[in-house]
Amino acid sequence: MLRSLFRRVEPRAYAVPADTRAYAIGDIHGRRDLLEELLARIDAERAADPRAVEHLILLGDLIDRGPDSCGVLDLVLARAAEDPTLTILGGNHESMLVTLLDGDMWHLESWLHFGGEECARSYGLDPTALLAEPDRAADQLRAAIPIAHQALLRALPDWRRVGDVLFAHAGIRPGVPIDAQDPQDLRWIRLPFLRSTADHGVLVVHGHTVVAEPEILPNRIAIDTGASATGRLTALCLDGTTRRFLATGI
Repeated sequence: MLRSLFRRVEPRAYAVPADTRAYAIGDIHGRRDLLEELLARIDAERAADPRAVEHLILLGDLIDRGPDSCGVLDLVLARAAEDPTLTILGGNHESMLVTLLDGDMWHLESWLHFGGEECARSYGLDPTALLAEPDRAADQLRAAIPIAHQALLRALPDWRRVGDVLFAHAGIRPGVPIDAQDPQDLRWIRLPFLRSTADHGVLVVHGHTVVAEPEILPNRIAIDTGASATGRLTALCLDGTTRRFLATGI
């Protein structure tokens, strides 16, 4: 009787449904070259060993920092047109650019400093000129960024759930039901989520916070390996209850 009272309770093994496979790709940040490489590997795996249900989820922050934000959005738009398994989530960098496109210039300098310079250049814009004439910056951005790119940026969802797994860019607010999460938290949260040891009722797969190696905890898995700086773009493959990683540069 006493032994049963003190039996260790194992953490719940969160998984995607049977015969379902989900690939999640971390923060791309303007590295079209790395995204192409990783997608080719995923496509080869899918072709060689198909599942009844497939998911391919990009965790947001497609743009900024790397040299080809424009090329990344071209690539994912072409992919979306032919791959119904694709879900593209929004990150905080997409949120910043949409705010600028809407004419709110209060964080123009911050955006340029934290990767927007490279994004602007990929669309043929001069970051110095944008900063010199902030009143004209929104018009210049809207003129340079294709309408299809702007529409994509505005339409990105904040999260996707597959079975017991929730995919979001930054994480979730602990203790708040999934349906009641603030989009700001889903795209921006850090310490309250990262420090939490709570069982969220789902396994959260996220990017946003750079890690040297994928970080696997009972309640979350982090896969942003700093592609723009390290050349390492990481994907997590969830196949039933199994987990493994694919990455460029290895």
